[in-house]
Amino acid sequence: MELFEAFFNSDTATVMTRLVFAAILGGVVGVEREYNRHPAGFRTHLLVCVGACLVMLLAMFGFQDYMEKNAEFVNFDPSRLAAYVVSGIGFLGAGTIIVQGVSVRGLTTAASIWVVAGIGLSIGVGMYIAGIFTTGIVILSLIFLNKVEDSFFKRKKEMQGIVIHAKPGDSTLLSIITILEENHVRVKKIMVERDQSSEIRNLLRYQIKVIYPNQNVKLTLIEHLYKIEQVHKVYSL
Repeated sequence: MELFEAFFNSDTATVMTRLVFAAILGGVVGVEREYNRHPAGFRTHLLVCVGACLVMLLAMFGFQDYMEKNAEFVNFDPSRLAAYVVSGIGFLGAGTIIVQGVSVRGLTTAASIWVVAGIGLSIGVGMYIAGIFTTGIVILSLIFLNKVEDSFFKRKKEMQGIVIHAKPGDSTLLSIITILEENHVRVKKIMVERDQSSEIRNLLRYQIKVIYPNQNVKLTLIEHLYKIEQVHKVYSL
């Protein structure tokens, strides 16, 4: 009984509660990224949020005994560990950004990872309302503002879709993007999935959102894409 009470003392309960809460909030953001097939999904966002929360908890509770025993010599600032998280998370976010020629993808996912780290820090320090409110803002921006952007700016940007069925290969996607950029077609989003509709096995289905410089390019682009050896079928949405 004494061991049970010691395990669930105030500090232990606080640490466990905040870690679970951080996992929930980070997972909520990750679900949206996972659903839309972005480079960093559910597990990545959950782990980043929990890890940031753990670092903040370490800063707050991990050195209490040491500081109490050496109060005369120790001058400890808990915010220093949080600062390292904020700066260090940029390396993980950079890994989700794909740069190919003039096209850049993954910036939103990188930003969501950075924000999730901030949510984890806020939960770790006990700012539950700030963490929940920030999570709500992130979800609204990722889901609803994305739809607003597509509908409001679609006519202005003339964003259209193109679907390519091709054999998987190390250079398939690179060849596709190269042809798009040679024709000055801007790539906005790429989604890749297994092609279940084709009779040919092991084909991939590339669904790409693009912006054509003009309609004449659209007419010739499909012909150029068919010149790629791995490509079996191309059509516009």
